[in-house]
Amino acid sequence: MRAVVLREFGAPLRIEELARPSAGAGEVLVRVVASGVNPLDTKIQAGKAAHARVRPPAVLGLDLAGVVVEVGAGVTGFAAGDEVYGLTGGVGELQGSLAEYAAVDARLLGPKPAALSMREAAALPLAVITSWEGLVDRAGVRAGQKVLVHGGAGGVGHVGVQLARARGAQVYATGGPASLSVIESLGAVPIDYTAMGVTEYVERYTGGEGFDVVADNVGGATLDASFAAVRTYQGHVVSALGWGTHSLAPLSFRGATYSGVFTLLPMLTGAGREHHGEILRQAAELADAGGLRPRLDPRRFTLDTVTDAYAHVAGGTAQGKIVIDVEAQG
Repeated sequence: MRAVVLREFGAPLRIEELARPSAGAGEVLVRVVASGVNPLDTKIQAGKAAHARVRPPAVLGLDLAGVVVEVGAGVTGFAAGDEVYGLTGGVGELQGSLAEYAAVDARLLGPKPAALSMREAAALPLAVITSWEGLVDRAGVRAGQKVLVHGGAGGVGHVGVQLARARGAQVYATGGPASLSVIESLGAVPIDYTAMGVTEYVERYTGGEGFDVVADNVGGATLDASFAAVRTYQGHVVSALGWGTHSLAPLSFRGATYSGVFTLLPMLTGAGREHHGEILRQAAELADAGGLRPRLDPRRFTLDTVTDAYAHVAGGTAQGKIVIDVEAQG
């Protein structure tokens, strides 16, 4: 099979011919149709993501959508011909999705949403699992709450906005001037963080009380702002980028709570992989009901042009999620 291989950190990605894998016990072999590109993918290539535990040579690619072609021993719930999607590899010892075939742990897969194309499905797994673990599992977002999503037009943020709205919350989202129309189109109240400070928008939209849930998808100073924006006592901050050094005083003085999300943990440790599959199944139901749709960059890329795709993601020029067509699209 053809695959994109990283031979050493910082080096250009290379197309190579590798042996096609087979499905081991608990695995299914997937013919990959599409592979989503995340900022984390580009950081792994650059050698700036030690937490992903990648050791070259490695096939990169986190998200996939494709078709099951072989089922390993002990696997139930999937059969040859099934369309699936998932966050399945590209970290630790797991082969990534930038290959024509991937043998993946069946627990990490869900049935592809029928309402979405393969490209759309490949854009969802990392984003929806991260948002679900934060907003649903940790914060328990529900109807009647005011939720603030930082980076509301971003890859994870725009999915989080839709997820919170689907659960009945009133959603607000921060972004720069160029992203405000996207945020509004998703049904959230847009907040231009370049024109309005945290104190001002907390006063304007919550009467100074703070948001019930704040989802940080940016990190750094934005996580600090999240601690200042959350509601006293009942408020909860969730972040997938809480890796820096932060003062907890603003959070503590509000008696609020914080949860960190490390989406890769089940892939790296093997524990909790079933929950990834459960999230993907529920997300597929939401997508099929019309409550979830990823925003795609209109440009098309293949395995042969993956370097260009990575450059757009790393350079911040993507207008939505960039997806690689692994298999020729008819």
